[in-house]
Amino acid sequence: MTDTDSFPQDAAGWQRAAAGTLIERTGIVLTEVSAGTTRGTMPVAGNTQPAGLLHGGATASLAETLGSVAAQSHAGPGRAAVGLELNVTHHRGVRSGQVHGVATALHLGRSTAAYEIVVTDDDERRVATARLTCMLLDAG
Repeated sequence: MTDTDSFPQDAAGWQRAAAGTLIERTGIVLTEVSAGTTRGTMPVAGNTQPAGLLHGGATASLAETLGSVAAQSHAGPGRAAVGLELNVTHHRGVRSGQVHGVATALHLGRSTAAYEIVVTDDDERRVATARLTCMLLDAG
């Protein structure tokens, strides 16, 4: 995105901005957005691998989306958050329902922001744990 002053500051605004993006295609819904904590959900249906399990890449997309939105909220107007590193540990498979993610800030600095993202199933069992580090850039 080039117009960093137009990044939304709330979940509804981010959902509107997601039209036509991977966020929309995977069915990710943001439910809370802040620099400290960002939450969202994603359906398993449509995001599976051939064996019928939630695709690890879809889980990674949920994690990176939540962490990046939180980092952008921290960066503020005129700045952009870009991913530097994402790692995901997958703990259990999921075949149906939704997965729920919570990105929690680990570090909110001037030039980087880091998040732990915990993904759970509908029964609140941990599906995956991710860590995302974003670099915060000045626009222009």
